[in-house]
Amino acid sequence: MITIRQMRYFEVLAEALHFGRAARRLNISQPALSAQIAQMEAFFGTTLFERRSNGLIATAEGAALGERIRRILTEVRDLEALAARPALLQSRLKIGVIASVAPYLLPTLLPAAAERHPQLELEVRESVTAALIDGLEAGELDCVVLALPVEQAGLDHIELAVDRFHLAVPEAAQARFGTPVPLARLKDEKLILLEEGHCLRDQALKVCEIAGAGRLASFGATSLTTILRMVAGGLGITLIPELAVESERMAGGIAFLPLAEPAPSRTLALSFRRSAARRADFEALADLLRDSLAPVRADTD
Repeated sequence: MITIRQMRYFEVLAEALHFGRAARRLNISQPALSAQIAQMEAFFGTTLFERRSNGLIATAEGAALGERIRRILTEVRDLEALAARPALLQSRLKIGVIASVAPYLLPTLLPAAAERHPQLELEVRESVTAALIDGLEAGELDCVVLALPVEQAGLDHIELAVDRFHLAVPEAAQARFGTPVPLARLKDEKLILLEEGHCLRDQALKVCEIAGAGRLASFGATSLTTILRMVAGGLGITLIPELAVESERMAGGIAFLPLAEPAPSRTLALSFRRSAARRADFEALADLLRDSLAPVRADTD
């Protein structure tokens, strides 16, 4: 029979890939750790780690087992949190934020969190949606700020704000667009998009599909700021969420034009594992996030 203790030992060893380092992290002796891993290998009837002179590598069986163990331990930690919940937002919270939100949210969120919840330790990771959801499922993140919809089982979402799209065009070309800009106007323009993997690209593609736009360009850019510098250089136009408008306006050379109603938008949300025991924390964090997203229209009803 495999135990929770053995799974925790396995998890640390799979990260350290060295018996000595893993034993020190676990505060046990190396022979004790080796014995526990040997018992696991006997139980599963296979070698889980390949021993080498400079450390270890996980075998194919060990890697497959590691994925399942991480999921199990995530559930165990969620259960343990039920019995030891501190006051709201007074412990460590690991939060992920999508790349098209992080630069515009964090400068407001982090100081506000420090002032209103001084005991809260926020660890922030910025990445694309798929990577953040993987981190959430693996227990590496507690919650994630992303754009809905997300087709992933086992997650709950608290809606934060409706973030409408604007059209970013070269300042010198502003007059020929008029305002507000009808979506049909986009079909005659060259739209610059982020590289694949960014949810903002997918959202922009949906708008382009509605508008019938066909001239699309991708320069492999991973940030909205880079795309906007291309717009300022006259290489095309792009769609920008309202959240980013004020910050990006300061760079100059670009006009940000509202789109005609019904204007396309994205819904920002705080997502977390349904099994997590910190719903009250997430509700409190959502209130803090809404305040930090105040420049965005927050009518999510």
